[in-house]
Formats: sequence, structure tokens, C-alpha cells
Amino acid sequence: MMHRLVLLRHGQSEWNRLNLFTGWHDIDLSDTGVEEAARAGQYLAEAGLRFDVAHSSVLTRAVRTLNLALEGIDQLWLPVRRHWRLNERHYGALTGKDKRQTTEQYGPEQTNIWRRSYDVPPPPSDRRSKYHPRNEPRYRMLPQSVLPATECLKDVVVRMMPYWYDAIIPDLQAGATVIVAAHGNSLRGLVKHLEGISDTGIAELNIPTGIPMLYELGDDFRPAHKMPILKRYLDPDAAKVASETVKHQAG
Repeated sequence: MMHRLVLLRHGQSEWNRLNLFTGWHDIDLSDTGVEEAARAGQYLAEAGLRFDVAHSSVLTRAVRTLNLALEGIDQLWLPVRRHWRLNERHYGALTGKDKRQTTEQYGPEQTNIWRRSYDVPPPPSDRRSKYHPRNEPRYRMLPQSVLPATECLKDVVVRMMPYWYDAIIPDLQAGATVIVAAHGNSLRGLVKHLEGISDTGIAELNIPTGIPMLYELGDDFRPAHKMPILKRYLDPDAAKVASETVKHQAG
């Protein structure tokens, strides 16, 4: 049996537009991001994709992207499950900082380590900071121990994979076609798992905004077809260009 899964990174946010580290901070889509999300719906429609269930993070940019994409295939009625485990990586004390200015301040090597290394997180947010999730009402019911002050990609994988096993795989096992709307790093973590990418190799993976990725998974919930990751995008050429843009955001 083949299991169909679509991964969709949210459209450009206002802080993406300004080239700021965003993380868990809740920023809405830019005008371009709204267009990208609507175009994602067009990609889905052209591919003839229909879904049985959707998952997203609890951040507005992912929620709105999913809604706009589903509107494009006349499936706004689709059941949606939202969970903090699909949130973007928490950038700690870098949250709200300009990526190029961070490179100028700390140097390209250190900035690249913070952005792309698998297991080195940025400096943590102060617990009193407005960017610390303990000060955000939507997380008030969660144990303080699960709220990060900073994260590396390894941390994202650790907190995201239980949701993959406990929530998404059961939907796939039941025969549902599933769409997941999330973020650059939560999706990088999932793609790392699906593709078996090494801890060092994942540094080279950049996921563009607003272009759906289609996976056909076997009964082991791994890709049934071996192909380059770019070929999994519904628009590989646009994904290639956009991935290069993401790669150079910090200069």
C-alpha cells in the first residue's frame, strides 16, 4: 500500500521579508506569502491532490498558509490538527535579529554554525523576554520543561518526531492522504528522517516557502521511490531557485 504525504512550508512571512530570525515568534504572512500560499493551492489542484486530514503548527503563518492552500482545492472544510511540536525551531537570543547583521557582528562561521549545524543552538532567550514561549499565552497549559529557550535542529527532531509517530503515521496507516503545513526547520527535521540524511548532510538542505513536496511512502513509512529531493516538489525548478535564496539569507 502506498501512503501519500504532502509537506508544505508556510509562505513568506513579514519577518522572512525583513530577513529576521523568527522561530517561535508569531508573525503573519507578507503579501508575497499570501500569494505563495494561494499558488500552493494551485499546485495541489494541478496535481489532482485531495486530502483526508491536515496537520499544522500553532503559528499563524503556517495556519494561514494551510487555509489558503486548502481553499485552492475547495477543501477548507478539512479536519485540521494543530500542534506546537510542528513549530519552527526556536532561535533563542537571535530571535528578531537581522541575519546579515548577525553575520557582520559574529562572523560568517559562527552565524553559519548557529543557522545550519545539527547540534549547536544559538544563545538562549532570557526567561523574561517576550520571545520566550513561557510568556506566550498559547503555551500556558504546557509544562515549563518542554518550552525551549533555544533549539538546534537536533532539538527540533527530538520534540517533533513523537508527533510524527503518534499522530501523522496513524493517519497514514488508516489510508488517509495527509498534508502537513509547518516550517523550514521542522520540515527539515522530518525530511532528514524520511530520507535518512546524515547529521552533517542536513546542513545543505534548504526548504523554500510555499512549494508543496509530495512523498509516496511504503509500509515502512519511508519514500517508496528513490529520487533527488528537488524532484519531490510540485514545481522543481521554482524550488531550486527558492532554495538558493534561503541558503544565502545570512550572506
